[in-house]
Amino acid sequence: MNTKELLRSHTSVRKYTGEEISKETVIDLIETAQMAASSHFVQAYSVIWVTDEEKKTKLGELSKNEFQFKTAGASFLFCVDFKRLQVAGQKHGVDISADTAENVLVGVADVALFAQNFVIAAESMGYGICYIGGARTNPKEISELFNLPEYVFPLFAMTIGTPTKRNETKPRLPVAAVLHENGYDVAKYDALLDEYDGIMEDYYSSRSSNQKTATWTKQMADYLVEQNRPHIKDFLASQGFTWK
Repeated sequence: MNTKELLRSHTSVRKYTGEEISKETVIDLIETAQMAASSHFVQAYSVIWVTDEEKKTKLGELSKNEFQFKTAGASFLFCVDFKRLQVAGQKHGVDISADTAENVLVGVADVALFAQNFVIAAESMGYGICYIGGARTNPKEISELFNLPEYVFPLFAMTIGTPTKRNETKPRLPVAAVLHENGYDVAKYDALLDEYDGIMEDYYSSRSSNQKTATWTKQMADYLVEQNRPHIKDFLASQGFTWK
């Protein structure tokens, strides 16, 4: 499978064989992930490799994803990290300005790029993965569980392992809906989203498991009609990010 085929074959995996992933493989994946681009080379990420069974179980409970942690070959918590940068500044007598909205964006982008490199490397080795945004459901408790200091916060967890089966790939939006030439075009969305709703309705009704009747626009409307995780702003402030 070439690189493009690998990228086009991604699906989330939530049930694994339970085969443990070796420390050598984990280190290899992390080293590969570190080669991702980083804004101003700040490398504002840290990863908690969760090998303690009690902590793994608790992370599953707090992120509302207990099931997949039970069979994963390895489990991780990906974090935005400006604590290491604070220490770097202190080595030169500088108190860095970490608590800005710009730095939150930089950190989130750094972690996302790092994690996606990790995922691509893992999938190239035959493993499956699942991002777990549920880590932001109880970020305070998760931070306490893993002793995350000021200027560090969890962005998402991830499970990785040998899949028990491969799921069908989920159709993405039409390219025309995400690609704009020389300026943003909102007028095209009505027709394109109707088209996509038809594609997704067919996919959901015919996939091999968990069939349902649903469209993308209805799911997005239901998801975004209310504010999700309203505690995040106050939590980030508690970790030192006050949005200056």
